[in-house]
Amino acid sequence: MSNQFSRTELLIGKDGVEKLQKSKVAVFGIGGVGSYVVEALARAGVGHIIIVDFDKYDITNINRQLGATHSTIGKYKVDVMKERILDINPNAIVEAYKTDEIEDGESSIVDSTFTYVVDAIDTMSNKIKLIEKCKQENVKIITATGAGNKLDATRFEVADIYKTSVCPVCKILRKELKQKNIHELKVVYSKEIPKKLENGEKTLGSISFVPSVVGLITAGEVIKDIVNIEN
Repeated sequence: MSNQFSRTELLIGKDGVEKLQKSKVAVFGIGGVGSYVVEALARAGVGHIIIVDFDKYDITNINRQLGATHSTIGKYKVDVMKERILDINPNAIVEAYKTDEIEDGESSIVDSTFTYVVDAIDTMSNKIKLIEKCKQENVKIITATGAGNKLDATRFEVADIYKTSVCPVCKILRKELKQKNIHELKVVYSKEIPKKLENGEKTLGSISFVPSVVGLITAGEVIKDIVNIEN
């Protein structure tokens, strides 16, 4: 009998679909990259999704963020995306946290019951905190190193942080993680040199077709790891 995961089952088998349904995946940061991660996880059938983001949509998000439309301006991103996930898969369990930290009050959001964590956070300090926590809890994590000021979506690849080059975010991460004795981290990054904006603009430039690709690559790695599919 056909169901919404019938086409997925043809590729990964019934066991693969069941693994995804039993998995618990958290996405920290649901902006341009993270929103597409969430979308792919939901459509693949991940059974328990945790979304973490403190921000509300504004008009500048519409050019690249999946939940951003004129009707959602001013709404919390996690509220919009939770509704979207449940519309895609009403059987999913969805937890939404309105924070930009890895803690909710005095309790850590991340624990050892998580199957996987996606780091799509903008701020470096919170990236480091999240990576550290996942390593402490022995939870798999993948980091998206950013799509800002980039125009070539074909340049993104998956690698260990210590095998990356060019990317300025990776350079900082390598240094920080080495100091903390963290010896490996799967990342999605690009060797494209970020575009220099005119007038010294500090806000990063973005476009519709780059963050989406990064998010889908990232989600693909999570899904393939859960199902044990080799590239």
